[in-house]
Amino acid sequence: MDEQQAHRAATIGSNLRTLRRQRGISLRSLAQQTGISQGYLSMVENGHRLLDSQRFIDAIADVLRISPAELTGQPAAPVDPTSGGAHAAIPALRLALMGLALPAAHGERLPEDPFQLLTARVARANNLYHASEYGTLAVELPALLSDLRAAADARHGYARRRLLQLLAGAYHPACVLLLKYLGYPDLAFVAVTRAAEVIAELEDPQYAALSEFFTAHVLLAVGSPDQAQLRAAAAISSLEAQLGSGRAPHALLGELHLISATAITRDKTRAGEARRLDAATHLAEAERLAQRTGETRDWHLNFGLINTAIHRVSLNTALGRHGDAAAAGEGLHPETMTAPGRRMAYHADLGRALAHMRGREGDATRQLLLAERAGPQRLRADPLVRDCVTYLLGRPMTAHARRDLRGLAHRVGALN
Repeated sequence: MDEQQAHRAATIGSNLRTLRRQRGISLRSLAQQTGISQGYLSMVENGHRLLDSQRFIDAIADVLRISPAELTGQPAAPVDPTSGGAHAAIPALRLALMGLALPAAHGERLPEDPFQLLTARVARANNLYHASEYGTLAVELPALLSDLRAAADARHGYARRRLLQLLAGAYHPACVLLLKYLGYPDLAFVAVTRAAEVIAELEDPQYAALSEFFTAHVLLAVGSPDQAQLRAAAAISSLEAQLGSGRAPHALLGELHLISATAITRDKTRAGEARRLDAATHLAEAERLAQRTGETRDWHLNFGLINTAIHRVSLNTALGRHGDAAAAGEGLHPETMTAPGRRMAYHADLGRALAHMRGREGDATRQLLLAERAGPQRLRADPLVRDCVTYLLGRPMTAHARRDLRGLAHRVGALN
C-alpha cells in the first residue's frame, strides 16, 4: 500500500473496530454473519489490509446496521440485494401476464390431475407474499400463472372452475400487491384485469367483490382514491345483498370497509372532518365484522381484530392525527402478528406518526428499524417511509439514533 492507501486503511480499520464494539458484536460473530474470515477482518481493523471490496463493505454495514459511509467515510449508492431478484424477475412476470407461455423447466410436467399440486403452489405464493419474500415470490409467479392457465384451458366443467378459482387466488393478493409494492402499478392493473376476466367466467358475487377489492388497491396506488372508494362502495352494496352466514364473505366485507376507509383518508377533495368521520364509520363496521369472524386467512388475506387495530394506526397517521395513531399503536402487541407484512405495516405507520411528535424522533427511528426487520423488501420500496426518513434526518436526536437512521436512510435510498 502507498501512503494514501495506508492512511485510508487505518481510518477504515479504526471505524470498523469502534462501530463493531458499539454494537456489542465480537470479531468472530461479525465474521460468521458476514461470511468474511476472522483473520481478514482482524487485519482490516489493524490497518494492515485496505477494505476496498464493495461486497464486503455492504455485508459489514448490513450486519452493523449502519450506512457504508459510516464505515468508509465515503458515500455509496444504496444497495438492496433482497429486492434485486424481485425486479430481475419482472420481465418474465410481464410475459406471463400477457398470456405468453413460458418454456417448461427441464423434466418438469404437471401430473394428470394437477389440482392438489397447484393448490399447494398457490398457497405457497401467498405465504411468500405475506412473509414479504418478494424476491422468491417474483421468481416463482410466472411459471405458476402459466401452469394454472394451461391447466384450466385443458379442462371443462367443474374441473376448470376449480382451477379458475386457483388462478384468481394466484393473482390475489400475491401478484397484484407484489407489483404494487415493488412500484409497478401499471402491471398491477394488468394483473387485476386478468383476474377480473377469470372471475367473470365464475359468475360468483363473492369473487366479483374480491376483484373490486384488489382493483381499489391498484387505484389507490395510481393516486385515484375517489375511484377506489367508488369501486369498494359498489362491492360492499353487492356483497351485502348476498352475504349469507359464512365467515369468508363477512371477512371480505370487512376488508372492503378497510380499503374504503383508507381511500377516504387519501381523498383530499373531502373536508378534513368529513374524512375523519367517514373513515371512522367504515373502520367501526370492519371492527364489528372482525368480532364476528375472528382472525381469518380467507381469500389469502389477514382479516380480524389485529388487522383492524393496525388500520386504526395507519388511518390516524394518514389523517395527521399523530397522537391518536401513537395511542392506538401502543395498545397493540406486535408479537401476535404472525404475518411479517402486517408487522411491517404496523411498525412503519407507527414510526411515521411518532416522527411528527416532538421528542419522539428516536422512538420513530426504532419503529422504522423494526418495520425493516419484519419486511425489508416492502419497506425499502415504500415512498412514504423514504419521505419519513428524509424528514427525520433533519430532526434532533441522539448520536446513536442518528447512526441507526443514517444506516436506514442508505438502505431506502434517502441519502444522496
